[in-house]
Amino acid sequence: MAEEGLLLPASSTSSSSSLLSEISNACTRPFVLAFIVGSCGAFAFGCIIGYSAPTQTSIMKDLNLSIADASSITFLFFVALTVYSGLFLVRYDLGFLFFAQYSLFGSILTVGLILGALICGKLTDLVGRVKTIWITNILFVIGWFAIAFAKGVWLLDLGRLLQGISIGISVYLGPVYITEIAPRNLRGAASSFAQLFAGVGISVFYALGTIVAWRNLAILGCIPSLMVLPLLFFIPESPRWLAKVGREMEVETVLLSLRGEKSDVSDEVAEILEYTEHVKQQQDIDDRGFFKLFQRKYAYSLTIGVVLIALPQLGGLNGYSFYTDSIFISTGVSSDFGFISTSVVQMFGGILGTVLVDVSGRRTLLLVSQAGMFLGCLTTAISFFLKAWRIIAGKQELLSWLSLVLWCILDHTVLVWDQYHGS
Repeated sequence: MAEEGLLLPASSTSSSSSLLSEISNACTRPFVLAFIVGSCGAFAFGCIIGYSAPTQTSIMKDLNLSIADASSITFLFFVALTVYSGLFLVRYDLGFLFFAQYSLFGSILTVGLILGALICGKLTDLVGRVKTIWITNILFVIGWFAIAFAKGVWLLDLGRLLQGISIGISVYLGPVYITEIAPRNLRGAASSFAQLFAGVGISVFYALGTIVAWRNLAILGCIPSLMVLPLLFFIPESPRWLAKVGREMEVETVLLSLRGEKSDVSDEVAEILEYTEHVKQQQDIDDRGFFKLFQRKYAYSLTIGVVLIALPQLGGLNGYSFYTDSIFISTGVSSDFGFISTSVVQMFGGILGTVLVDVSGRRTLLLVSQAGMFLGCLTTAISFFLKAWRIIAGKQELLSWLSLVLWCILDHTVLVWDQYHGS
C-alpha cells in the first residue's frame, strides 16, 4: 500500500514537471512577444464588440441619430405596397434611413466582418501572417480615429466598416498564427487563453463606457493596436507559412528562435515539411480548391460545422452585444448598473469557458451554453411581455437583468469555443 501511495504522486509530479518544462521551454522572447500580439488582437476585437452598446445613447444624442424600430419598418413596407409613385417612395425611404442611422452603425460591423472573412485566407497565404497582422492593426487604428472624429454618420459608419473587415481577417488569423508558432502540447491552452482577452475587452469597454465619453473611448480603443505595431518588428513569421511558400531554409531558424537555441527542433521541422509536401501533392491531384468542400462526402461534417458556428449568431449574440443599452432602458434597468454588472459577469463567463473547454469537452460546453442562451432570450422576452401588460409591475426589471446576466455568462462561456473552434 505504501508503494502504491508513492507511485500516484510520482506520476502526478512527473506529469506536472513535464508540463512546466514545456511551458519553460516555450517562454522565449519571440514566442512571448508573438503571444502578446495575438492576445492584444483578441483584446482589440473585444473592445470593438463592446463599444457600441454603452455609447449608444450619447452617440445618438450628439449626432442626432435614431434606431430603426418595428413601426418605422412596418410603415415603410406598407407604403411600398400601396404607393407606386417613385418620388413618394424615395421620400419615405430617406425618412426610413434617418430612423435606421444608428442601426446601420451597429450592423455594418457584421457586413465588414463578412468581407474580411472572404479575403482572410487568400490574404494571409499571399503576404504572410505577420504582414497581415500589420494590415489588421492599421485598419483598427484608422477605424477608431474615424469614429472618434466623426461629425456625421458617414464617417462613423466608415470607421465601423473598416473595423469589421479587420475583425473578419483577425478572427481567422489570430488562432491560426498562435497555433502555428506554439508547441504541440500548448496549442489548445495558448489559443484558449488568448481568446480570454476578447471577453476581457468586451467587459472593459462595457465598464468604461459608463464613465468615459464616446469619442474618448474610441481613442482608448486605439491603444491595443498601437501597442502591437512596434512589437511586429520583433516577432517571427509562421514556420508553416514559410514552408508553404518554399522558404524551407528559414523554418529551422524560426523554430530555434521560438523554442530556444539549445532545443532540438529536428522532429518538428521534419513534421512541418512533410505535412506541407503532403498538402501540395493533394492540391496537385485535386485542384478544385474551395469548391471541393461541397463534395457529398463532406456534406454531413460541413453542415454540422456551419450550423454550430451560426447558432450563437442566430441566438441573438450581436443583438444583445450591440443594443444592450436599449434593452436595459426598455425594461427599466439602470444602464450604468447593468453595464458594470454584466461586465463582471462576462469576465467570469470568459474565464469559466477557458477552464472548461478542455475539461468538460467542446460538445458538452456547447450544449449547456446554447440551452442557457435560449433561457436568457426567453426570459428577456417574458420581461417585455410583463411590462407591456403591466403584470407584476416593478418586478420585470429584476427579471430582465437576471436574463441578461444568464445570457452573458453562457454566451461568453461558449465564446472560447465559437472563436477558436479550429484550434
